[in-house]
Amino acid sequence: MMKPTSLFLQSLTCLILSVGLSKSDPDPLQDYCIANTKSEFFINGVPCINPKLASSSHFTTSALGKPGNTKANFFGFNVTLTNIVNLPGLNTLGLTMARVDIEADGLVPPHAHPRASEVTICLQGALLVGFVDTSNRLLTQQLRPGDSFVFPKGAIHFLYNMDSKNKALAVSGLNSQNPGVQIASTAVFTSKPNIPDEVLKKAFQITGQDVARIRRNLGG
Repeated sequence: MMKPTSLFLQSLTCLILSVGLSKSDPDPLQDYCIANTKSEFFINGVPCINPKLASSSHFTTSALGKPGNTKANFFGFNVTLTNIVNLPGLNTLGLTMARVDIEADGLVPPHAHPRASEVTICLQGALLVGFVDTSNRLLTQQLRPGDSFVFPKGAIHFLYNMDSKNKALAVSGLNSQNPGVQIASTAVFTSKPNIPDEVLKKAFQITGQDVARIRRNLGG
């Protein structure tokens, strides 16, 4: 019979190995894989062009240098992402960069990235950021230029511009080529097809009129 100590050590070893092997994106098998955006193959990622055709232009972009249109939504924010179109050398490297522009008194509403953790650096303005962990504990912090904050993978989080007169600017790094995003409010109230009203009424302890009003306010 296996001794309890040996069983514990084996279990601990398996756990450590499992955590060590758990990564957002798989490691690339070559130096780089320039995205072939014209390929018709649909795979978990994007096929590569011939490495001999790689050039420095595949690894640089100015996409994050221009302010985004914060008037495009009623929350007052815009996120500009690097992707395989504006930065094809990013393919298979397991990371994404984002420029976050937020209007005065604007908000990046509570949302989650199912495939990535995120670190945000405040470059301009005053931000209130935070996330909710799985015990429903809210952790928040005020950021000034140069301050950073980390959002764990899959955690509901937000960024709010506390300045009522001036815009805020932040840059984020995420450890996935395709982090994904779900804004909590729009995912729940403007899904296609709609989540049944009875479900929302019970879940949020609201009336059918409340459901209709919230859907209307969110453009659903």
